Amino acid sequence: MKNFRTNIFNLIKALLPFIGMFVVIAAFHFTDWIFFKFYPPVVNFGLFVIFFSSTFREKTIIQKIALSMEPDAKPPVLDYTRKLTYVWSGFMFINFLISVVTIFMSKEIWAIYNGLVSYILVGIIFGVEYIVRINFKRKYDC
Repeated sequence: MKNFRTNIFNLIKALLPFIGMFVVIAAFHFTDWIFFKFYPPVVNFGLFVIFFSSTFREKTIIQKIALSMEPDAKPPVLDYTRKLTYVWSGFMFINFLISVVTIFMSKEIWAIYNGLVSYILVGIIFGVEYIVRINFKRKYDC
């Protein structure tokens, strides 16, 4: 009996994300609840505040992450990570502004930007930053 309960519990855990996704899609499809459209701007603004507010501290959030992985990081690394924090802050603010604008557009445009384009842009920034970081490490022998 215990094994059966464990299997059922594991099945529910596995299906929960899909059930949640179905509920969100159904809510968008069958309602005109505008407050759903405010979720991306709230998240983007929150991330902007986290990144930007850390620039006023001795160590930014990205510097803290870098130092947790490499405690003996050289000064050029700390300078690079501070500049990277500015880049992410700027991106999050621009992404916030665009997501606010999409609230007042059709739900199709809102969904395309907030559900696809913004994630592609984040991926591009991650990819470009990774290439820049590799070249940076070669240049400064980090």
